[in-house]
Amino acid sequence: MKRKLYSLIVAFSLIFATSCDMDLLESPNEVTAETANPTWILNNIQQAYAGNFSTLSTFGMQMTRMVSQPNVNYANAYFAQTMNGTWTSSYASILNDIKFLEGLATETAPLPRHRAIANVIKAMVLMNLVDYLDAVPWSEALDPTNFNPNVDSGPQVYQAAFDALQTAKELFGVTTANLPNDYFYGTASNDANRVTLWRRLIASLELKYHLNRRLIDQPGSTAAINQLIADGNLMATNGDFVFRYGTSNTNPSARHPLSGQLGGGGGAYQSTWYMFHLTEEKGFDDPRARYYLYRQTLSNPDDPDELRCIGEIAPGHYLAGGWPFCLPNMADGRGYWGRDHLNNEGIPPDNLRKTLYGLYPAGGRFDDNSARPSNDLMAGAQGAGVQPIMLSGFVDFMLAEAALTLGTTGDPKALMLSGITKQMNFVRSFAVGTLAATAVRAFTPDADFPALRNNYVSSISAEWDSAPENRRMYLIGREYWLALYGNGIEAYNLYRRTGQPDGMQPGLTPDPGLFPRSLLYPNDFVVTNSNAVQKPNLGVRVFWDTNPEGNTWVD
Repeated sequence: MKRKLYSLIVAFSLIFATSCDMDLLESPNEVTAETANPTWILNNIQQAYAGNFSTLSTFGMQMTRMVSQPNVNYANAYFAQTMNGTWTSSYASILNDIKFLEGLATETAPLPRHRAIANVIKAMVLMNLVDYLDAVPWSEALDPTNFNPNVDSGPQVYQAAFDALQTAKELFGVTTANLPNDYFYGTASNDANRVTLWRRLIASLELKYHLNRRLIDQPGSTAAINQLIADGNLMATNGDFVFRYGTSNTNPSARHPLSGQLGGGGGAYQSTWYMFHLTEEKGFDDPRARYYLYRQTLSNPDDPDELRCIGEIAPGHYLAGGWPFCLPNMADGRGYWGRDHLNNEGIPPDNLRKTLYGLYPAGGRFDDNSARPSNDLMAGAQGAGVQPIMLSGFVDFMLAEAALTLGTTGDPKALMLSGITKQMNFVRSFAVGTLAATAVRAFTPDADFPALRNNYVSSISAEWDSAPENRRMYLIGREYWLALYGNGIEAYNLYRRTGQPDGMQPGLTPDPGLFPRSLLYPNDFVVTNSNAVQKPNLGVRVFWDTNPEGNTWVD
């Protein structure tokens, strides 16, 4: 018996000793510099940026009336918790992973291509943070021993983003056989073409950088943009920078975040104001309306229990300003069913009736007048949409703005019309490359699309010719805004930078509070950082926005 007890004591002692020894070992679940795979890290950086972009884009689309904002005023819509997720994604995930990836480079494995792509993404993250928040931590941000990093000024962080683009440019010049997964340009025919596409993206992001700064450095922006034009390296057709989703709906889903409406409607409402511009404002339909939007009914509702506002009189300030109320066309509308700006009403039983995100960019259904209820996850493109982060058409719109406001090289009208053409071609090309191609071509054959596009472009050309000079920036802004569906980041920047398109549909309440010229710092930052100071209100402008304060400029 004593022998058995002794054996048990020895056995438990060995287990205890082994456990103690295990505590001295590195966790097998922790990624270290010795165990990390640089390609897998870059995979995560690219995927995380797509999600980061999607969130910020949604905020921008709401503020610029591309989709409905479901709150009664701006303070309720954009509060201190709004940016928590983006803050964590930007710093704890993307930027921290980039820092870790850069630390893996050695003389024998310098990882130039991995680091080049990572630096482009770093630049975009930093610019987006400044565009939405202004001053943010950077020089002290990723120090694991500093729990209270100070903010750097907006210009300093913007410069850091520009420097990251220069670093990326240099790294793309280094020949390497160690090629990572490229989720953006991976389908290019060969590596040389991929490098060219990335270089053109870098030049286009430099254009964005200088255009945003034009109000604080007109001579510098003018010279820099003219040099970019002269260099001839800006994004060209077929160089569009997008993140493409798949069709798998298993957890984690590979589908576009906005495609969830395929399974039963619900979710976000489309904007009455944006749909008005796509279907009523010009007297004919924008060719993109059927790609952007999917109607579940072809007629306006007549039951106030489904859409309460059809039985109401428009608010006085709507009547005075002549804005559409409730529906793009109350008299003989065609089922474009969304909500007005800053509408916080409860949700009626309209999931299978209201207008939804369509084929582009969400990967939903093409509107072929079938008006089938959205209750099939396998319909349309099955969620295989895109994030349109930077398109060649966007570049032409930016050049049109620069030509008109700075006098840079180029004809603003021709550049605007080129931007419309390129973006429409991209939408069509995307659509016929999806699982919804048969429905798209059955409704609009390939031979018919050019006429629809050209008729639209001709109409805008005539409108430009008849417009007074002081309304031409409005035309550029309006057409850029209509091309930006799916990219609320650039729409938000455009609106604050130029004030265009002006005359936006106001909120339902006469006084919705200050329009967000930037968002409040996230609560996670303010509460946990002793050096953080919250902004007094949403009216604080980012450093490059020197336009008049308050809602007289944008509202």
